[in-house]
Amino acid sequence: MNAETDSRSTLLVRYAMFPAMPLMSAAPDAQRWLRAFPGEPVQASAARRFTATLLAGCPHLDEVLLAVDELVVNALRHTKSGQPGGTFTVEITRWDGAVAVAVTDEGALSEPVVTEVPDDAECGRGLRTVSLMASGWGWFGNDRARTVTALFGTALGAAA
Repeated sequence: MNAETDSRSTLLVRYAMFPAMPLMSAAPDAQRWLRAFPGEPVQASAARRFTATLLAGCPHLDEVLLAVDELVVNALRHTKSGQPGGTFTVEITRWDGAVAVAVTDEGALSEPVVTEVPDDAECGRGLRTVSLMASGWGWFGNDRARTVTALFGTALGAAA
């Protein structure tokens, strides 16, 4: 394995496991950041600040921040990350005008899905919003850990 292959391995594995997304890789000089947060509702705003600081000047910043918020709130509401003592992790990867944001939680029995909700529903639109804004999204994991990732700023066919 050469240095270029080694530096791409984490992102390759992540995207290789998404059935709806083609195999993708970041450039060898991609910038990556990872931060763990306590599983408390107030940490959603901390995750947005973390992301905004890292991606200042990014043309996709508004969409990425909304996706981070939706993915973190889903982790807190629907997985063990939102239980006492829970945690979640936000990973940001930036390369060649593209951004991938991944939220890893402590897992749940249910799977993340885009759902149809009535117009007057107060919740249930998070993943639909992410799916409409992002170039692609996907997840992998189980009841112990799960990662949901959204990709911005690249056409999937061009990146594959």
